Order: sequence, then structure tokens, then C-alpha cells
Amino acid sequence: MSGPGARHWEQNKEATVYVGNIHEDVTQQLLTELMNHHGRVRTINMPVDRVNGKHQGFGFVEFATEQDAEYVIQILNSTRLYGQPIRMNKASADKQKSVEIGAELFIGNLDAMVDEKALYDTFGRFGPLVNPPKVARDDVGISKGYGFVSFADFDASDAAIANMHGQYMMNKQISVQYAYKKDGKGERHGDEAERMLAKQAKAHGVAPAVQPLPAHLFQPAPAPAPPMGRGVPGAPNGPASYGGPPRPAPPASLPPPPSGLPARPPSGAPANFYPPPAGFGGPVPPPPGFNQPPPGFGQR
Repeated sequence: MSGPGARHWEQNKEATVYVGNIHEDVTQQLLTELMNHHGRVRTINMPVDRVNGKHQGFGFVEFATEQDAEYVIQILNSTRLYGQPIRMNKASADKQKSVEIGAELFIGNLDAMVDEKALYDTFGRFGPLVNPPKVARDDVGISKGYGFVSFADFDASDAAIANMHGQYMMNKQISVQYAYKKDGKGERHGDEAERMLAKQAKAHGVAPAVQPLPAHLFQPAPAPAPPMGRGVPGAPNGPASYGGPPRPAPPASLPPPPSGLPARPPSGAPANFYPPPAGFGGPVPPPPGFNQPPPGFGQR
């Protein structure tokens, strides 16, 4: 273990406890007295917001041994301070953390065809997302024209704003800016206090809470269907085909006959064409006795 002057997260993380969801009226002195009552505290740190001078709602307590840390977690986890239950666990295992980074963006003027996967494909290239992208929809699932994207750090969200604000998605120019905070005070995410909190959490080895992303966000887009032709799929002219066998287009003209065969009949001739019999078209001989004078005709 390092010397007494070393910072607590550099000494023994296994003996360090993360304390979250601390009420704003809880002081560091009060938290120290509470922890010392159940274990031997070596150091305690409650990061303070440089803007308003208040702690950030979490802290780190290093105990003398790992056994002390585990005992205090079992005794004090979910204890209410000023009516608010604290959350305690090993700092080395606190990868889900309760402190929100705040790198949440509002995407406005979205085309109705832009869905969550389109937002993921577009904004996911700037950095890891902590939540699945969300498109605001009405009761029947129609897009309201805006959505939200949450990143794991402010470097990614700043890059997304710098590169995507004013760009086009589905032929509509989108707006990209930090979303309003949920406290209803009209402040946007991305302020100096949130950035300082994120920096301190990162220095303490606390990673942002990441929700698993749905599998459909990673599936490639389906190949476009071939254009519906008329008759033969893809053909520009002919009746549309709706799943039945395609109709072959009629030929524009008959091809020339193979060499050595007689010429094809002229257009309009009957389909079955044979040469005329012998004597067809010549003088027809009269029947026997036709136009012969009766016997004795012309004699006196």
C-alpha cells in the first residue's frame, strides 16, 4: 500500500466504498462520523461543484481494511439520511454508477422517416452511447419530429454538435443541441458543473451507467427491393407483376428466317400457309359435253 499522502483511489480500491444518492444537506463531517461509527476510515472525499459550492451527491470512503469496507456496506447500505437512502458498494465494482454524465443531445426537425436505428447509425460514430437513441412518438407511433441521443462523455457530444448541427437527414435540416435538464428549471445539459462532475468521476474510476442497446440497432439495413417492372421485373413497360409468372413482352417484329428456308408469309396471311395445287390459277376446262350442240343441231 502506498504512503499516507497518496490519494485514496491509488491506495486500495478494494477497501474503498462508493457512496451515492447523498442528500444535499449531508456534510462531509456528518458522513465521516457515520462511517467511523462502523469502521475505521482512512480518507473520505466528496467532490464539490465549483459553481455552486455544493457536493455532487456522491463520495468515496477508504477504510483501513477490505473487511471494514464490506462490513460497513452491509450495515449502512440504503440507510436514509435526511429521508434519502444512500447507495453503497465497492468502488472497484461500481461500473454502473448512479451519477449521470449529462452528455444528452436534443435532435430537432427530424423527418418522419428517421427512426432510432438511423439516429444510432448517424450519431454512434462520434462515440459510445449510454442509452438507446429515442424518437419522440405520439400514441399511434408517429414521430413528433424530434429525438434524443445520450453519449458517455462530453467529447463525443461536443463533436456530434459541431459536425451534425445544420446537416440534412432524409432531406430535412436537423438541429443538434444539448437537451434541457429534467428538473424543469430551463437549464440545458453540458454546463460547467456537469463537465466537472464527469471529469471527477472518470478520475475516480467510476464509469457511466450504460444500458444495453437493442440488437436491431446493429443489424445492417436490408437490401432495396428490385424496381417493380411491367411484365418482366425491372422492365420499364408492361403490366405490373404481383407475384404471378411474368408475361413475356410481344416481339416488335418477326426475325428473319434461317438460311435455306422459304420466306415467311406476308403480314395478315393465315397462320397455316401451303403452296397451291397444280393448275391453281389457270383456265378451268369445261365439263364433258358442256356447250356442245345437240345431235343434228345445224343440219337441214
